[in-house]
Amino acid sequence: MSKYDALKERVWRANMELPRHGIVIFTFGNVSAIDREAGVVAIKPSGVAYEQLKADEIVVVDLEGGVVEGNLRPSSDTPTHLVLYQAFPSIGGIAHTHSTYAVAWAQAARPIPLLGTTHADSLHIDVPCTDFMNAAAIEGGYEIETGRQIIKTFARLSPGEVEMVLVAGHGPFTWGATPEKAVQNSVLLEELARMACLTLQINPHASRLPQTLIDKHYQRKHGPGAYYGQSGKV
Repeated sequence: MSKYDALKERVWRANMELPRHGIVIFTFGNVSAIDREAGVVAIKPSGVAYEQLKADEIVVVDLEGGVVEGNLRPSSDTPTHLVLYQAFPSIGGIAHTHSTYAVAWAQAARPIPLLGTTHADSLHIDVPCTDFMNAAAIEGGYEIETGRQIIKTFARLSPGEVEMVLVAGHGPFTWGATPEKAVQNSVLLEELARMACLTLQINPHASRLPQTLIDKHYQRKHGPGAYYGQSGKV
């Protein structure tokens, strides 16, 4: 038994949700979770197929990336996760996929425009996209610089309100208070990307959702007087 067994099991289960929702293939993608009290992060090992992945193969690293527990190399994206955990202290889980539609928008280096209420239910702005990384960053600590590129994009955004981003030319990263929420946001992001793509195919001149509708749908789920769902009094 290891003191990290529960964390590893949770991260394994979160990772297994990615293929179940059809947003990864082969060995692509990863989910991690942080235990801030223990100062460790658990993450999928690099290059291991989901159908072969076992809970005890989840790798535990410290906040500098050193392996604390595990016999396999952690995901090559681990430095990106660590940069984000240190910059965004409110988050507890991160997911990265190469889901088709989200990657298409990232390859186009375009934010996903807010065209409908499905988008506004979760996000009051376009899904942001980073700039392309410069040559020096690419040749340097690429995965660390990927995290820094995301942080730069969030200079005027709240990672607690906007829990997703596209990395230009690369793909999506999502996060949340828990690894389960990070995965949920990855599934949601792929659907928003798909809907926006289809909308613009049908009508290339489709306009942004009116601000009154954005405010209504976002505030009814996230505002001080939120009434969506079953929390609170009837």
